[in-house]
Amino acid sequence: MVEFNLPKNSRVQPGKVYKAPAGAKRVRSFKIYRWNADDGKNPQTDTFELDLDACGPMVLDALIKIKNEVDPTLTFRRSCREGICGSCAMTIDGSNTLACLKPIEDCKGDIAISPLPHMPVVKDLVADLSGAYAQLRSIEPWLQSDTPPPPDGERLQSKDERALLDGMWECILCFCCTTSCPSYWWNGDRYLGPAVLLAAYRFIVDSRDERTGERLDALEDPFKLYRCHTIMNCTQTCPKGLNPGKAIAQIKTLMMERQV
Repeated sequence: MVEFNLPKNSRVQPGKVYKAPAGAKRVRSFKIYRWNADDGKNPQTDTFELDLDACGPMVLDALIKIKNEVDPTLTFRRSCREGICGSCAMTIDGSNTLACLKPIEDCKGDIAISPLPHMPVVKDLVADLSGAYAQLRSIEPWLQSDTPPPPDGERLQSKDERALLDGMWECILCFCCTTSCPSYWWNGDRYLGPAVLLAAYRFIVDSRDERTGERLDALEDPFKLYRCHTIMNCTQTCPKGLNPGKAIAQIKTLMMERQV
């Protein structure tokens, strides 16, 4: 694997150009990052010209068309095609987003597509998220309680208690927010990043969880939480419209209230 941030002596080279079929009237060019660890070559950008009249409306439709009809070696992740699984997260037209939710018509000019930034690259558009998932596991994202559940029902919440979880349970862990965060770029080995901290806050405020103190103690660290500098790239880029920056600010507020 290589880091997406390439060393100074390694540049992304111009690659192959695949022309659109003769007679195509609505042609768009897709400039796609390509890298394969097995061929020993530097990364390159291949250009694929597609006839939009023969392609679906989303960027993911274009990628699938390229893989099925032009270059079967193109590698990317995808699953649900409905913005639910987060698999097709990548950088499109300069922003981290989901390919299945990004309309081609919303992009201007040639459409540049690359893997999520500042993550190791497995191949082409596939970033290695194993480090981010390890950080997610570290915050123990599951309900923890010593009180036994009711013998004949669920652990109940009031409507107000349940409402506190809105804007957090919807996270699909695509890590668009985390990989857009400059603080995570420079401190990703120790700073947990927006997606993981959003998940942490979701359990901190859950009325059914009885580990609030322990969860806050685990985040009391100069890097895990406090590397956030409220740049708000995370909130701007979230394809689900969530606000990780606000969740991080709420955790910091809880930290200060404990010290009063």
